[in-house]
Amino acid sequence: LALRKAQDDYEIIGHDRDSAKARAASKAGAVHKTEWNLISTVDDADAIILALPASAIRDTMQAIAQDLEKGVVISDTANVKGPVMQWAKELLPPDANFIGGDPILPGGQTGLEPSAGMFEGGIYCLIPSVTAEPGAVEFMTSVAEMVGAQPFFLDAAEHDGLIAAVEQLSSAVALALLRTTQASSSWKEMRKVAGAAYERAISLGTEDATAHRDAFLTNADNVARWIDALIESLQEVRAWVADGSEVELGEALREAIDARARWLGERERKQ
Repeated sequence: LALRKAQDDYEIIGHDRDSAKARAASKAGAVHKTEWNLISTVDDADAIILALPASAIRDTMQAIAQDLEKGVVISDTANVKGPVMQWAKELLPPDANFIGGDPILPGGQTGLEPSAGMFEGGIYCLIPSVTAEPGAVEFMTSVAEMVGAQPFFLDAAEHDGLIAAVEQLSSAVALALLRTTQASSSWKEMRKVAGAAYERAISLGTEDATAHRDAFLTNADNVARWIDALIESLQEVRAWVADGSEVELGEALREAIDARARWLGERERKQ
């Protein structure tokens, strides 16, 4: 939808194993047409974007590798990049230009409802393979800009370490909070007083459980490291609460409120 709004001098062909999703994309005008067959979809394509959970990307690369146009640009949208970059190196032909991608939605966007403005003001992480031609990198840069996002170049290891902290750790917290509260014997009463704060805290973003699972497991070392760091921080907060440490707890809360405000300001200024 964002690409078609920005420019419409190319043909977008969609494919999904779920025919209902393919029909919905077509009805919404996100694609010019859909193909039921994966190979027919990529045949003659100049550029391919794999919007798939990480676990499906390897098999898809393997399936299409022999049917790609020479010099094709291929990207993905998975929020883990290390394994994806390795699969691209192993499975795709040497003349294919793979550029890993991870669009980061701006504040206020959940990604649950598709819209042409979904990416406006967001960040689009781009991780070019070492063999990607400059023209291919330029193309994906233009794709990011056309959908309204700011291109951000980094390598796979750096991306996965950063995203584990600010995205996958948030999902882990939501998962743990849901399991803790709703398994409680008092949940029947608790749910009646659960309001906006609880709703914000349990948000997992996408409702695709497979995508979350794949992100945790394909980035396991980074996610585990950040969970350990969070546990340490929670233990410190627990000690302040249990000990009635007014000064320490009050100062920590003030610092947290200031830190959030700083981050929101920096994000608004795109720093």
